Amino acid sequence: MEILVYTTQICPYCVRAKKLLDSKGVQYTEIDVSNDSDLRQVMTQKSGGRTSVPQIFINQQHVGGCDDLYALEKAGELDKLLELI
Repeated sequence: MEILVYTTQICPYCVRAKKLLDSKGVQYTEIDVSNDSDLRQVMTQKSGGRTSVPQIFINQQHVGGCDDLYALEKAGELDKLLELI
């Protein structure tokens, strides 16, 4: 079970998403796609064509971006996803 967060070096939304995950005390793998077009292509394919960062995956399920992550938190659904880890 894992959390993957695709990011770039200068991205305030990436920082916000990671801050929320950090506040939950979970470990995640950050994949920086700033200078790697191959990794960015993998991210885009896995996310159904989304090219913006962050793109977040929990247990291979595409959660979406930062706003999506915070929406899950607000709806009380994020903790349920994280309990599976």
